[in-house]
Amino acid sequence: MDILYWIIIIALFVIAFIGLIYPIIPSVLFLLGGFILYGIFFSFEKLTLLFWVITALFVVLLFVADYFSNLLGVRKFGGSNASIWGSTIGLIVGPFLIPVAGIILGPFLGAILGEILFQKSDWKTSVKAGFGSVVGLFSSAIVKGIIQGIMIVVFIIFI
Repeated sequence: MDILYWIIIIALFVIAFIGLIYPIIPSVLFLLGGFILYGIFFSFEKLTLLFWVITALFVVLLFVADYFSNLLGVRKFGGSNASIWGSTIGLIVGPFLIPVAGIILGPFLGAILGEILFQKSDWKTSVKAGFGSVVGLFSSAIVKGIIQGIMIVVFIIFI
């Protein structure tokens, strides 16, 4: 049974990393699910209060990194709050409207539309903001991947 339990826990970790590429998947919930299932399947004894405090801090860091990566990407390319909101909405809606390609096209087009509709920006500025949203998306995935990797290493250290 232990092998099956580990397969389930590792599968949750893998899904968490898939969530970096497919942002609709709530990565952090799958990581936490793996930690909690370890406790249920084996024991919570090794997952001390210190482990959960460290994990909580990393969860906060994940959300902050995600927000600021997108914000910096859009801002660096001249985008406004409208393009940030458009990018976020595009990230949520895009994969449903255009499977696979919508992951990139959604934020890109959302940022462009946000700039054009709400900031009345010209086409060139809007497209730059769209590129910035894609840069922010990729940089966010890299940063979150590193943080998630560290969280798993901390988990392994504690167990």
